[in-house]
Amino acid sequence: MHILDLLKERGFIAQVTFEEELYEQLENEPTTFYVGFDPTASSLHFGHFIPILAMMHMQRAGHRPIALVGGGTTMIGDPSGKTDMRKMMTKQTIQKNAQKIHKQLSHFLAFGQGKAQMVNNADWLLDLNYMEFIRDIGVHFSVNRMLAAECYKQRLERGLTFLEFNYMLMQSYDFLQLFKRCNCRLQMGGDDQWSNMLAGADLIRRKEREAAFACTFNLLMTHDGKKMGKTERGALWLDAELCSPYEFYQYWRNIADADVPKSLSLLTFLPMEEVHRLSALEGADINEAKKTLAFECTKLVHGEEEAERAQQASAALFSGGSISDEVPTFAISLKELASDSRLTTLLHLSGLCSSRSEARKMIQQSAVMVGESKATDVDSLVTADMLGSDGLLLRRGKKNYCRIVLKT
Repeated sequence: MHILDLLKERGFIAQVTFEEELYEQLENEPTTFYVGFDPTASSLHFGHFIPILAMMHMQRAGHRPIALVGGGTTMIGDPSGKTDMRKMMTKQTIQKNAQKIHKQLSHFLAFGQGKAQMVNNADWLLDLNYMEFIRDIGVHFSVNRMLAAECYKQRLERGLTFLEFNYMLMQSYDFLQLFKRCNCRLQMGGDDQWSNMLAGADLIRRKEREAAFACTFNLLMTHDGKKMGKTERGALWLDAELCSPYEFYQYWRNIADADVPKSLSLLTFLPMEEVHRLSALEGADINEAKKTLAFECTKLVHGEEEAERAQQASAALFSGGSISDEVPTFAISLKELASDSRLTTLLHLSGLCSSRSEARKMIQQSAVMVGESKATDVDSLVTADMLGSDGLLLRRGKKNYCRIVLKT
C-alpha cells in the first residue's frame, strides 16, 4: 500500500498540496521530509505524538525523516493557536530542551547514517544578516496574504507583534535551507501549521523552481470537539518524570467509548483488521478495546515492560486489590499535614481536583473515596495515622487515583 494511502486509511491526513505529484514523488524514490519541534519545554507532549507516529510510518516505508528542533524560531515564538505572545526563553534553556527532545525522539525513530537525522535551525537563523534576508526572502511574501492566514487572523484583535509576524518567514526559510542542505522536499506537521507550511513549499517553488510539498495531520479531538491529551495535571507528557506510565496508561484506558476507534487507528500500529474488530465491540466488551489501546500506546512511549506494569497496576485497582507502587503518589510532610489536613486540600494538592472548591463539589456529589470509604463531609480531615506505612488511597470518580504518603 502507498504510504499516503496508509496514512489516509488510519486517519492522519488533513490537507496535502499537489497530491498527485506527491504520490509520484513518494513512489519513485526515498524522500526526505521534515517535522518541526519547538523546544519550549524539556519534554514532548501528546500534541507531538501524532506527527511522531506519522514519521514512524514514513520511515518504515523507506523515507528519511528530519526532526527539526527550532532553536532559532523558539526565540521568536509561533503565534499559531496562541492568544498571547509566548514568553521569551534563554539560549541555554532552549539548548537543554533540544538535547532532551533529541533523546526522546530516539526512542521512536532510527537515527544514523542514511536514516533519520536531527537538525537545529539555530545553525542558520541566529547569524542571519537581516538586510540580506529581507531582500532575498521577504520579497516573496505578500503581507495581504499573510494577514489572511489563520495563524495571524486570530491574533490581530488582541495584538500581533512584528517579532511574531516574522515567524512564517523563518519557518519557510527552514524548509528552503533543508531543501538546499538535505534535498528535503516535504514538510509534515499538525493542521494548525497549514499556513506556515504552504508558505515554505511556495518559497522553494518560487526561488528554486523545484517541487516541494506540504502535508498536515488531523489533530486528535474527542467526540465532542475537545483536544485530547489534557489531564487534571495539565498536558499529557511523554516524559515518565512528568507523567508516569501508569497515568499515561490510565488516560487511554478511560477515554470515552466514542473515541476508541479513531484512537486505535491513529495511536497504534495494530493491523486495521484488528482495529475494526476492536472498534465494533459494544457495551462492557468495549473495555477490551480500551485495554488494548492503553497497552499499545504505553508500550510505544514507555516500552513493553512499563506497559505491562501499568496494566497490572490498573487491573489490581479495578479488582479491589492492594495499592500498587505504580499508582500516582503525592508525598506530604508531617508539618504540612499538621498545618492543613483538610481532605479538600489534599484532593487539590495531589492533582485529583483542580481546586479546593471543585474538591468540595466532588465530595458533595459522593464522588470521592478515602480508602474503602465514601467521603461525605466536606470538612473531613486526614490524619497521619490514616496514612500508615503504605499510604492512603484517594479516588475521585471511578478512574482517578492518588496515593497520599508521608515524606521520609
